[in-house]
Parts: sequence; structure tokens; C-alpha cells
Amino acid sequence: MGLPSLSACLQLFRVALHLAWGGLQTALVFPFADIGRRDRMKQRWSRELLNLLRIEIDAADPALESLEGGLLVANHVSFIDIFVINALLPSGFVAKSDVATWPLIGWLSRHNETVFIERGSRKAAHQTQKHMLDVLERGRRLTLFPEGTTTLGTSVLPFHGALFQSAVDAAVPVHALVIRYVDANGMASTAPAYIGDTSLLDCLLNILGSGGVRARLQLAESFLPPSAERRQLAHRSHQAIASRLQRYLCREIS
Repeated sequence: MGLPSLSACLQLFRVALHLAWGGLQTALVFPFADIGRRDRMKQRWSRELLNLLRIEIDAADPALESLEGGLLVANHVSFIDIFVINALLPSGFVAKSDVATWPLIGWLSRHNETVFIERGSRKAAHQTQKHMLDVLERGRRLTLFPEGTTTLGTSVLPFHGALFQSAVDAAVPVHALVIRYVDANGMASTAPAYIGDTSLLDCLLNILGSGGVRARLQLAESFLPPSAERRQLAHRSHQAIASRLQRYLCREIS
């Protein structure tokens, strides 16, 4: 990739300032704010970040308005997915432990109801489950990307079922969500894809150089408690998301 344009550099600088502003809000306001105010702040901040990146939330699904609590599961394209979901459904997230080490973003994650997946032992897995259960039993929304990695957004990888156990134990709904990114013509866009050797900077420049991206978040299906066994729940969620995604893609091609 060549050197970024002056316009892109200025926009990246504005994004960096916005991240820093989010850090200040988290440090100075969050400790004294109730849950409702925190959610409103996260929602507003996420929408402003998407605006800086020239990502428009397109045709939000009215069904999302009724999703008060439970486990949200979605296909995973980019770190941008987090801000798209927070812009519509302020939520805690389940993330890989290495996210906690990212500059600034890691700090923000640690102070925004993020449950980090600690790998390497049964004890670590048990702690992750416990933390997820604590969040869900408080009636909070918690978002999980069960593929465990990102894709181009044109297919859905198999889901890991273990972390669905927390929803079963807490007896909360599981809401299967479809995340898509499209260009100005309504065709699938891979600009936000954060895969392979793509760096954070490359991803941001791809988005800024794309001519505009629209993000679409839609409910595929909800599974209400008492839920099925975790593997079956993961399989049904995967089917709901994959089939809905394929219908959208076929509609775009035809």
C-alpha cells in the first residue's frame, strides 16, 4: 500500500483524537455514571466514530429495538463490528485476551464490560464462563463472535459452542445477528475486513479510501430459554445467520 493522502492522514488524526476522548470519558465519567448513562455515552461515541470513518448505519432493523438483554451472537468481519453493534445495541463483548494489550483500544475494552477469553487451561475457561454468567445474570447484553476469527463477510465459519453455555446457565435469550457491509451501490464491500496480514492502519485506510461504506445489522432469529444444549444452540444460531447472509448476497447478485 502506498503513502496515504493528506485527507486520509487528517481523518486518521481525527479518529485518534476521538479514541483519546473516549479514553478521557471512560476514566473521568464512567466511575460516576449509572448503567443507562454509560450505555448512552457508548452509543453516541460509537456513532461519532463510525461517522469519522465514513461508515453509515443503513436501514437499522426495527426488531433490534426489543432486544433488552441476553447473549448476542454475530458473524465477524472486523473490529468495526463492535462499534456498529454499540451504535445500536450498547453491549459488553467477549474478546480474545490479546485485545487487552492493544494501545488505547485495549484500555477502553478493559473498562467497558469486556470479558476476555483466557486460553490455555480449564481453570481459565471456567473463569471466562463465570464472568460471562455474571454479566448476563445482571440483565445486560453481552456480544460474542462465535467464529473465533474474522472473515470477508461473504460466508460464516463454524461456531465454537462452549461459550453458549453461559446463556443456557443464565436462562437468557440468544439473539443471532447478521453484520454486513455494502458499498454505495448496495453491493457487498470487503473494505472493513480485518483478516490475514491486514494491519489496523491498513484496515482504516481501506475504509477511508472506499468511497463510503454502509453497515447493516439485522436480527436473523432469537432463541428463548429454556435453551437447547449448547452445541445445538450454536448450530442453530450458525444456520440462522448463514442462511440469512446467503439470501442477502443472492439478492445483491440477481
